[in-house]
Amino acid sequence: MVGNDIEGFHRLALWALVRPDAVAVLRDQRARRALHRYFGILEGKYYAKFLIAKRIPANFSDDDPLPKLWSLHEELTRKLYSLERMLDSGKLAFEELDEPEKSYLDLKIAIAKRLMKKCVLCERRCEVNRLEGQTGYCRCDDKMYVSTYFEHLGEEPELVPSFTIFTLGCNMTCLHCQNWTISQWYEPGEYIPPEKLARIIDSARQRGCRNANLVGGEPTPHLAFWLEVFRHVKENIPVVWNSNSYYSTETAKLLAGFIDVYLLDFKYGPGDCAVRISNAPNYWKACTRNHLFAKKYGELIIRVLVLPRHNECCTRHILKWISKNLGPDVRVNLMDQYRPEWRADEIPELRRPLTRDEFMEALHIAKEVGLKNVIT
Repeated sequence: MVGNDIEGFHRLALWALVRPDAVAVLRDQRARRALHRYFGILEGKYYAKFLIAKRIPANFSDDDPLPKLWSLHEELTRKLYSLERMLDSGKLAFEELDEPEKSYLDLKIAIAKRLMKKCVLCERRCEVNRLEGQTGYCRCDDKMYVSTYFEHLGEEPELVPSFTIFTLGCNMTCLHCQNWTISQWYEPGEYIPPEKLARIIDSARQRGCRNANLVGGEPTPHLAFWLEVFRHVKENIPVVWNSNSYYSTETAKLLAGFIDVYLLDFKYGPGDCAVRISNAPNYWKACTRNHLFAKKYGELIIRVLVLPRHNECCTRHILKWISKNLGPDVRVNLMDQYRPEWRADEIPELRRPLTRDEFMEALHIAKEVGLKNVIT
């Protein structure tokens, strides 16, 4: 059942008591440095990227060749970040930007739909025509089905209360998935038209939610739908891309200029763990590439779920790469919440919960590699 607004209102009234750290984080200088623009949007100083994207004119036809659309997209991506700097510095007022007939956001929608005709939105590149009802690995077609939405109080403190929308389907099969009923289509879900979902998001922001948190399952298969939803959103609300990081370069380019905060999993090291546990070939390559994109085009929170007996094959490689390539001050949530779920018993070392010693070892690794903005 999809969450309702009355229940959400009561949860929001109590969130500060339930999560006092979500209040304290407003004064946390490490968090504010890592997520400067995000906090600025919350405080009304800056505008979410999707709102700026809707004010940038885009002269294109839906029949234009895809290379031509991509060329225009590259040009307008540069323009968005230039406009963003002018708006943030006060050199330009948002009200001075007219609403064009076709926008940069419309261009993103057109490209995303074109990519669905021979789907390459994720790293698997199934190349099925989803607009005609064909489905690939994720089993998603041309519609987005929602499991639930609600004001989430269990996210990172800077995100709480986070208006979180859980969609069905995923491009990975993690045998220990904690949301397996959603990711693997054990639920029917509900189709919500873009205009209606946009009004729901607007209402959540008006009630005090800090962001719109796009999650699943996995949001990647639904990128075109999400872009269409935010075409109708009116409130200045930061957009959070809550992803497993297993998406294509094309998707990474479309996310630039749309996503404010990338909330990315970094699941596995460069060995065979990604294939053995999640059937995700080339995960390390896709994940590292997409974290670099995220750092360049938005702000970043990285989630590292510590798995039993995976500190040397995964945790150490992950944290060392983050420190070296993204810097010691990037926001990293080192998570000790692992518990056996779904088909975890098929992986011998995942049949038990994480031990305290294993988590303390992970924390020691984070300190050893120089990470300075780790939360738990």
